[in-house]
Amino acid sequence: MSALPPKFDITRDEIARVVHAFYAMVRDHPGLGPVFAAHVTDWPKHEEKIIRFWANAILYERDYSGNPMAAHQDAGNVRPGMFAPWLGLFDLVLRMELRPDQAAAWSELAHRIGRSLRAGVVEKVHGADGIPRLF
Repeated sequence: MSALPPKFDITRDEIARVVHAFYAMVRDHPGLGPVFAAHVTDWPKHEEKIIRFWANAILYERDYSGNPMAAHQDAGNVRPGMFAPWLGLFDLVLRMELRPDQAAAWSELAHRIGRSLRAGVVEKVHGADGIPRLF
């Protein structure tokens, strides 16, 4: 447990519920499913890592180790245009699984993180002319 209060009112169990519901929908998504399937071979292990990520980001638990920016940059098949569908699907799950105040607070955090990740991916994806490719 952390001495810091959570960013908003949510439990670890609620975080886990959202993560499980989100990745169930990702696996069926025609655009996102293949991107994740190319990298995730053990879904329960991946989901547990993402639960730790969000528990760290929201509850200030210190049980996550990883570098999301590097993972997205190094994946090779993540493109800037994929973040809008990812966030849209995530927002849908938040609205389905949480109270409106929780969904809004988590969505704001997810969009801020998504903008940062997208910017990191854009920096890695340039055309021959050096201009970022925003597809």
